[in-house]
Amino acid sequence: MFYFGSVTFNIADLVEHAVDVVPERIAAICGERRVTYSQLEHRVNRLAHYLAAQGVGKGSHVGVYSRNSIQAVETMLAAYKLRAVAVNVNYRYVASELRYIFEDADLVALVHERCYADKVAMARTNKLEHVIVVDDDSGLDYSGCEYEEALSQGSPERDFEPRSADDTYILYTGGTTGNPKGVVWRHEDVWRVLGGGIDFMTGAKIEDEWQQANTGLQFSLVRFPIPPMIHGATQWATFQSLFSGGTVVLIPQFDPHEVWRTIEQHKAQVILITGDAMARPMIEALQEREYDTSSVVAIASTAALFSPSVKEQYLATLPNVVITDSIGSSEAGFSGLSIVQKGADHRGGPRVKIDADNTVIDDDNKPVPPGVVGRLARGGNIPLGYYKDEAKTKALFTEVNGKRYVVPGDFARVEEDGTVTLLGRGNMCVNTGGEKVFPEEVEGALKSHPDVFDALVIGVPDERFGQRVAAVVQPRPGKKPTLSELDAHARNDIAGYKVPRSLWIVDEIKRSPSGKPDYRWAIAYANENEATEHTTVAVK
Repeated sequence: MFYFGSVTFNIADLVEHAVDVVPERIAAICGERRVTYSQLEHRVNRLAHYLAAQGVGKGSHVGVYSRNSIQAVETMLAAYKLRAVAVNVNYRYVASELRYIFEDADLVALVHERCYADKVAMARTNKLEHVIVVDDDSGLDYSGCEYEEALSQGSPERDFEPRSADDTYILYTGGTTGNPKGVVWRHEDVWRVLGGGIDFMTGAKIEDEWQQANTGLQFSLVRFPIPPMIHGATQWATFQSLFSGGTVVLIPQFDPHEVWRTIEQHKAQVILITGDAMARPMIEALQEREYDTSSVVAIASTAALFSPSVKEQYLATLPNVVITDSIGSSEAGFSGLSIVQKGADHRGGPRVKIDADNTVIDDDNKPVPPGVVGRLARGGNIPLGYYKDEAKTKALFTEVNGKRYVVPGDFARVEEDGTVTLLGRGNMCVNTGGEKVFPEEVEGALKSHPDVFDALVIGVPDERFGQRVAAVVQPRPGKKPTLSELDAHARNDIAGYKVPRSLWIVDEIKRSPSGKPDYRWAIAYANENEATEHTTVAVK
């Protein structure tokens, strides 16, 4: 039995506030489709009522297997209206990986694009009883209810039971090693660190549940998050837009020229990217062809390396646009932000100002002084742990001065001015002759070479040093940089012991849909293929 009600700081409640404040404003655009807040509300309610009629309710897990689309947004919101849990499913997974997610996440319902019907049929589990299919032009046979038919069977009314700030949000993350893991959060905690519940510039907390929605009465930002919604960055850019009465623009897949055409068409103002995998082809597309970028006020990079040379290209090409670099993770949320400035020292990873809930600790869980490398840790609003994995949950948390912190595995250095430079994941750190080398820093140096389009840095076995620094490089078309050329170039930015001593030239670097590096692929490639070049020159 459903009844009216509202509880503070719940994802569904926060969106409903915006619906009530700006019902006729455009909420979302994807291709030629656009929906107002009122239309979005009615469609989400219909889907929620249909799911409820199938037995989906509080605590049920609903999979979202889709590229960026309005239907994907509607599905997530429908789950949250029912106090159910939306689970992101990576659309690049093969059948065996899908089955792992379906089983590990205990999915009872799934919404998927029709083009994935064959893989769903192969991976479907007994517990997955209800499947809803978003039609497309694939023409594949499918088993389940067609999406629009499901909506036609549900009521558009908002008559659901009261929700809680303690309702569950889960974000599955692939990480760099092992199987995907579901990070479990309370709605309020994840909203605080990713959804605007904390001012990202000042660290001040929002105390009024209507504050975000009421900003929509004054102005409306057009946000364009480009990474796939299967990752947290675009999910939370979308939610934050909906909480504040803004308009979110989505595209199903990344194409650099389509990005600029979309910005031009919809007058997008805030653009979200994920590091060089998107930033580099985008800036080069803009240099190839002229587009109207006058609407853009900010470009934000998060969750992957945004290298020094690419930052400088953006600052030179778009001098009136604010460029920001931020750090964060599925396990810690947002951890720090910086405004990228022309001529600044961009070496290493992002150099950001962290808030009071973040710190950098040593192996004894003590805060480190300036100049020292340690592990990034976050207190305050943090996740509950990993879904169904007590051992990994226990390893994720620690105590610092009696306070509970999440320590996701990122290494960072505290600078003299109190800012923090992110160095990379500890499990990908290369230990060469006792010296720690973080791949992101070396990758940034390599990618500033004019013949290098993309690069991943890994550690490979070395008889003398234990590991040697190695690079897998995707050159620009028609180019083939030598190891000696890369060595000489990189030494302008990094110490000699960090320079790669083994090189593999490849046609394409493999990355996740969001642009995050696939180090497992790079290591496997190096193990299975002879290096293009080796050097035995002594490290200096």
